[in-house]
Amino acid sequence: MAGIELRNGRYNIILRYGGKRFVRSLKTSDEDEALGRKLRVEENIRLIESGRLQVPVGADLVMFLLSDGKLTKKPAVEASLTLTALFTAFFEQLPEGSIEKTTIRTMKIHQGHLERILGKRFVVQDLLQDDLQSYVTKRSKQKTRNGTITGTTIKKELVTLGSVWKWGVSANHLQGSFPNQGLRMPKSTENSVFQTRSEILRQIESGASEDLWDALFLSMAEINDLLKHVKTNAALPCIYPMFAVAAFTGARRSEILRSQLSDIDFKNKVITIREKKRVRGMHSTRRVPISSALEKVLKGWLKQHSGTSFTFYHHDKIPRSRNTLVYSEGLTKDQAAHYFKQPLANSEWEVIKGWHCLRHSFISNCASRGIDQRMIDEWVGHTTEAMRRRYRHLFPSSQQDAMKLLFQKQK
Repeated sequence: MAGIELRNGRYNIILRYGGKRFVRSLKTSDEDEALGRKLRVEENIRLIESGRLQVPVGADLVMFLLSDGKLTKKPAVEASLTLTALFTAFFEQLPEGSIEKTTIRTMKIHQGHLERILGKRFVVQDLLQDDLQSYVTKRSKQKTRNGTITGTTIKKELVTLGSVWKWGVSANHLQGSFPNQGLRMPKSTENSVFQTRSEILRQIESGASEDLWDALFLSMAEINDLLKHVKTNAALPCIYPMFAVAAFTGARRSEILRSQLSDIDFKNKVITIREKKRVRGMHSTRRVPISSALEKVLKGWLKQHSGTSFTFYHHDKIPRSRNTLVYSEGLTKDQAAHYFKQPLANSEWEVIKGWHCLRHSFISNCASRGIDQRMIDEWVGHTTEAMRRRYRHLFPSSQQDAMKLLFQKQK
């Protein structure tokens, strides 16, 4: 009753009904998918012939059959919608605050790569798995300062495109599923487990990559020495207490920047961390105990604090800063990044890549002292098993007990 044919990389369905011949693109290059839709069409024809399914007057027969009788005509979609136009429409409809500004910035970077390889005028509705596979292949061959583009990076770019595609379907700009099934991705290298300075130095001296410094964690003694150095050398008064919060709570840079005075509760000795990504579509929080060391630092900082609800800010215009915000609106992420590096430059601490090292160090020190995994998750807001694998080796008691159990003599 129906058949399929491969033409120009896509399958068409061909059927005869009521003395007429119909040909319609199935918009897929996957043979199994095409065969599945053919079988559904044949079953629906049998239902029509048995009287169990009735074709409405004026209905598009093929669309009616392909949709299992749910659609009577082809939805009005923008058949010539370009890649650039789709992204533009997506960003224009975003409600204010629905996605983090940093996420939007990253998505636009991904958009740039997609446009460069697929083309700004690429008709999105014509996207095939072959197009995506070609994108993966070309992108994986491109070079950066740190080597080639990793599979992890490419996957993130395709996730962005898939999210925009999904929105396009819901907004009736596109039809069908995102054709990313069965893509062959380049292998990625698993992130190194968190390691001490001496472990990293030993490997680098043996020829390992300097990228290992991304896996650095500092012991509590090193953190205390680092904080003393920052207190003496930081250009802005707020940077030292920001270092302390990162080191003693595991808070991310963005969480520190959005911290409010009302989040600090000295009476109950807890600090509330304002999250934005842990719970999808919701501004969530977590609470971390305030240690005596952090309490001392924060109380010292708050004695000179005034005029803003933000915990961390700078009274005067920041030298050489492009930021036009008034001081009461806190610091920007770029300022935080710059003034993190400033006190560490030309010192033994300059190997620290960024604020994330202090978060890693807090987590790793918790693990090395055998603190329960559930408590660590509660304090730092972990959500992925991949991150836990990077510090699980630091749980000393459980690993030693397991090894003793393995080699204990049988009675």
